[in-house]
Amino acid sequence: MRIIVDAFGGDNAPVEILKGCQMAIEELAVEITVTGDEAAIRRAAEENGISLSGMEIAHAPQIMDMEADPTEIRTVYKDSSMAVGLRLLAEGGGDAFVSAGSTGAFVVGASTIVRRIKGIKRAALAPVIPSAGGKFALVDCGANVECRPEMLVQFGVMGAIYMEKILGVKNPRVGLVNVGVEDTKGDELRLETYRRLKTAPVNFIGNVEARDLPKNGCDVAVCDGFTGNVILKLTEGLSSALIGQIKGVFYQNLKTKLAALCLKKGMMEFKKTMDYTEYGGSMLIGIAKPVIKAHGSSNAKAIKNAVRQAAKIAGEGVIPEIERSLARLKAEEDRQ
Repeated sequence: MRIIVDAFGGDNAPVEILKGCQMAIEELAVEITVTGDEAAIRRAAEENGISLSGMEIAHAPQIMDMEADPTEIRTVYKDSSMAVGLRLLAEGGGDAFVSAGSTGAFVVGASTIVRRIKGIKRAALAPVIPSAGGKFALVDCGANVECRPEMLVQFGVMGAIYMEKILGVKNPRVGLVNVGVEDTKGDELRLETYRRLKTAPVNFIGNVEARDLPKNGCDVAVCDGFTGNVILKLTEGLSSALIGQIKGVFYQNLKTKLAALCLKKGMMEFKKTMDYTEYGGSMLIGIAKPVIKAHGSSNAKAIKNAVRQAAKIAGEGVIPEIERSLARLKAEEDRQ
């Protein structure tokens, strides 16, 4: 299994990216190709004591600015580490691609260079978010601000396959994020999507409100990218604030500090469940080959887990299963 990794994507590139790749090679049965300026990669590795053993370097002299126009990935930035990595994947130079670079460029590049699965209207970002006693995939979380009903239905189908194949959730519950649980709630987009999801090849449980998502309300939360991005950012901020508040309570005085010692193991486990680095990144579902968007501030641990995730997606046949489910969905729509 060969994973292609963008060495110059994200806030902590290239050092944390290279450290994460080294960890992945040591802990996982993978080979890695890193893309980026070869001289800079070798210099960073030497200065930081990082072994490049087991890594191939695909030279990419450009670095794509995070503020650059995403559509320029195929023109102005065609020799960037992200563009070179995506072309390698499209040409069969690896089994999956990981980048912590610009989300916009990542979505545009993956959709136009690697291309979407036949029949997919739009690819969607699907981060996995912890909930009470479980986790859920949020589809979409920012790739598509405006959506049509058929796009949301496909998000639900693809999200269900991802949760079952990669995270082992049997018959995952698919919910449509809405302002109420009644089937008459929402705008035209939500109403039509609800109607279509009822006959789609998924375990559709109806509408779910945002307040129910952290309470294990569903396994796949379907929404447009604008709504999903708001949910994602609020969840990240609330999690960070909550952990900070709890820490403040335990450090008030000697008694609370002693209590903290007694609860240390449990609190560490709680903090781990809220840590995005444990999941590594978000799959851009709907692309013809596995592509993983890691968080822009990813450290070495997050990159290692993103590589782990990429390898599992490539090995578990997620994309062929999506293709089969799309065929069943089309057949159902044709019968109506």
